[in-house]
Formats: sequence, C-alpha cells, structure tokens
Amino acid sequence: MDMGRESRWEKDAMTVEIVFALVTAAVLAGVVFAVVWTLALALDLSGSTEKGVLAGGAVLGAVAGVWRLVRVLLRFDKQRRMGH
Repeated sequence: MDMGRESRWEKDAMTVEIVFALVTAAVLAGVVFAVVWTLALALDLSGSTEKGVLAGGAVLGAVAGVWRLVRVLLRFDKQRRMGH
C-alpha cells in the first residue's frame, strides 16, 4: 500500500464526517433561527423591527452553523493526524 494515499476506509470516514458536519451545522442554524423567530412572534413585533430581528436571527444561525461545521471538521482532522 502507498503511504501517501488514504485507504478506502479513510476516504469513507472522511465522507461520513463531512456529511455529519454539514447536517449538524444545518440543524443548528435552523434551531437558532427558529428560536429567534419564536421570540419575534412571542414579543409580537411588527414591521421593520420584526424584519430586523429575523435578519439578525438568520445571520446568527449562519454563524452558528459555520462554527459547528469548522469545529467538527477540525476535530476530525486532529484525530486523524493522531492516528485514531
């Protein structure tokens, strides 16, 4: 076997980890946005205030999703380099 190339198992593990990272990031982003949306409905906001809060929730959800994606992939890379 070539030492510079990943085995099929390693490639499959990377694929699974990437999909896991993407799915959990999307779920986290959705949950954060849903919480902000629920708060906007509960506080009975209207007009531009509601739009601003929802836009802020969308940005906050996107940031949380990207944070989760990067965190999972960096953790996987660290474990892979350690040989686990």
